[in-house]
Amino acid sequence: MERQVRIAMVAGEASGDLIAAPLIAALKARLPGARFFGIGGPKMQSAGFETWFDMETLAVRGYVEAARSIPRILSIRGQVKSRLLDNPPDLFVGIDAPDFNLGLEERLRSAGIPTAHYVGPSIWAWRGERIHKIKRAADRVLALFPFEPAIYEKAGIPVTFVGHPLADEVPAMPDRDIAREQFRLPLNAPVFALLPGSRRGELEQHAGLFLDTAKLIVQQVPDARFLVPLTSRATRMQFEVAQYEHKAADLPLTILFGHAQMAMTAADVVLVASGTATLEAALLRRPMVITYRVPKLTWHLMWPRRLLPYVGLPNVLAGRFVVPEILQAEATPANLAQALLNQLRDKVVRERQQLCFEAIYQSLRQGAAERAAEALLPMLETRRTAPAPVSLPLPEGSRP
Repeated sequence: MERQVRIAMVAGEASGDLIAAPLIAALKARLPGARFFGIGGPKMQSAGFETWFDMETLAVRGYVEAARSIPRILSIRGQVKSRLLDNPPDLFVGIDAPDFNLGLEERLRSAGIPTAHYVGPSIWAWRGERIHKIKRAADRVLALFPFEPAIYEKAGIPVTFVGHPLADEVPAMPDRDIAREQFRLPLNAPVFALLPGSRRGELEQHAGLFLDTAKLIVQQVPDARFLVPLTSRATRMQFEVAQYEHKAADLPLTILFGHAQMAMTAADVVLVASGTATLEAALLRRPMVITYRVPKLTWHLMWPRRLLPYVGLPNVLAGRFVVPEILQAEATPANLAQALLNQLRDKVVRERQQLCFEAIYQSLRQGAAERAAEALLPMLETRRTAPAPVSLPLPEGSRP
């Protein structure tokens, strides 16, 4: 009887959960009976993944936020590392979350466990020195963007361009009218999708800002409607509290539990916090404005280390400012409202954006889950045919 294949994964946030779930399905189709475990979100769990910790505990961004969470995160990483070293999987796949995963991958790889990193860290945007750690940590990088392989190949890191799973999910012709019918919205009303982020820390920065922006828009466009997709009950409650505090209870606003893609499809313009959602909006060919705010100390520490003049993925992929980016101190309700109304009213600007977004969509629609699974299978075969590793005691104090 053939031994059961065991694959460990760690995803640190909602975007990683979204990426990993179809990969699990693609691997299961090739490896019936395989077991998947580690840290993952609801989509991974629906695909048959056994999670050891709540994925939300890893979802932090920025120096200040991470510093507050270091003890808890180090404890979780230590526990995961000990469990995997005590009972080694056939393969470990780190799904994004490089600050958590790369150190873990490096230790597992040194113990003879094959490691892959899915979603190459944004070394092209900042912290380019991390490529040396990636080389020590990962037997293979699964890259989402077509310009990334050249970077890894130059450093001698095995890499496979797989495309982006979001592009595989988005229809070739998103239908705005059908989406509006789903939400019972008038077909001719100006509709804005507001995406303040998936983390609680992001909502702390953005919820009130987005609500105040919507209030200014309604003053100029009385028939405007707003859709706010949120990822969890906790973030929904947080947004509702902000709605009360900012006296925005009368806004023509619908809070959604999930359904971000449908909300963006229904919208004329999207206001989106920088992150994977900016790419999703581009793949849906929706005009948008990108914004982001972090605590002041985090901004002063991070901003000087950037390698590109833009932060939004659509602009990174285009290599130029296609989408307005209104960040930090400039991210005021007045500035955001004006930028959104400019997008709504300027047909030429909207059409230019959409042409660029169509090109991005075509370049990233590659069947990512299938390509990623095919890249991982040889790593599993190597592990399964190799002699069983000899378990040696680790030096005292080497495990948390």
